[in-house]
Amino acid sequence: MNFLLRRALAPGLALALAVPGAATLSVASTAGATAAATAARIAPARARAVNGKKKLKLKKASVASGHRRSGKRKVFLERKVSWMRNGLPNVQAAGALVIDLDTGRELYSRGPDQVRPIASVSKLAAMLVVMDRNPELEGLTTITKVDAEVARGGAKSRLLEGMTLSNRDLVHAALMASDNRAVPALGRAVGLTPAQLAAAMTQKARDLGLTHTRFREPTGLSPDNVSTAREVLTLLGAVMKHPILGPITRKMEYDAHPVGRPPVPYVNTHKLARRSNVDVLGGKTGYNNVARYCLVLAAQVDGRNYGMSFLGNEGKLTRFGDVARVSDWIVARKPKGVPGAAGGGPAGVGQPETAPAVASTETAATPTATAAPVPQAPAEP
Repeated sequence: MNFLLRRALAPGLALALAVPGAATLSVASTAGATAAATAARIAPARARAVNGKKKLKLKKASVASGHRRSGKRKVFLERKVSWMRNGLPNVQAAGALVIDLDTGRELYSRGPDQVRPIASVSKLAAMLVVMDRNPELEGLTTITKVDAEVARGGAKSRLLEGMTLSNRDLVHAALMASDNRAVPALGRAVGLTPAQLAAAMTQKARDLGLTHTRFREPTGLSPDNVSTAREVLTLLGAVMKHPILGPITRKMEYDAHPVGRPPVPYVNTHKLARRSNVDVLGGKTGYNNVARYCLVLAAQVDGRNYGMSFLGNEGKLTRFGDVARVSDWIVARKPKGVPGAAGGGPAGVGQPETAPAVASTETAATPTATAAPVPQAPAEP
């Protein structure tokens, strides 16, 4: 009978009947006690599960709102502001310079000679050094573990260890896609270690008259790779005048062809600077945690050629918004009925004449309304 009762009754009640004196308890009271004990036992687990869900929701909300959990600094895609402020383009970069390349006149500046980290803009100097050593562009170079180590900490590379490409493809990967592994690979192709390449880059800057530009390593990952808004324009000018590098900085798309592998398509990281009134003549983007988002650009706006540099922007798209705001300001300030003069080419990038600047500001602009829309960005280096 005891056995049948144990099988028929709830486990909690059967346990109570097996204990001496438990027969005096009613079924209702025993079941109630058992339920209470069970609830007390599972409550902490349920609370942990609920809290876990809340934490997951909070994490998702944190990512959606653009905050990094690892730091206090706010991260967002674009700082949306009005296109003009106090009669000037509402530039958001911490350091900026805009030059009319046809006259050499400075149109806008903000801390143009203040030394700042420049991230992957450094690759402009790296490619000048490589090309000075006359690499065999159709020669083949294989990506090695050393290249991967030099590039560690940067954006994910599409140049896999063991992949063999022409040096021409690697130059395109470095300038257009800002691939960090391409830089030490090209240095090795011309007989330079990463340290030697960085030292040669600093010397190249001195040869160009850039006294504030220096490099600790060749890719731009180090915050000790520094320059100024003015000097990076000169650096871009030297690259654009090079018969091989110049056309590459202007290309928007390119397919690299690794040996025995499918093509690797590249889209230029400065592509988003293009607008209906902006034709990009060449440029380079950059980003690291200290330098933030950088862009140096030569562009034709309304029939004239301009050099623009924006260093230390917050927001991946904000630097392209700065291009849009400056371009709209240039068009708006042109006298009515006066067509844009024919462009004279970007050879004078970063080499302004003695004419005074039209606009200069050293204080940070305050965000207000929404800027002119910019398209979605490709992957950033």
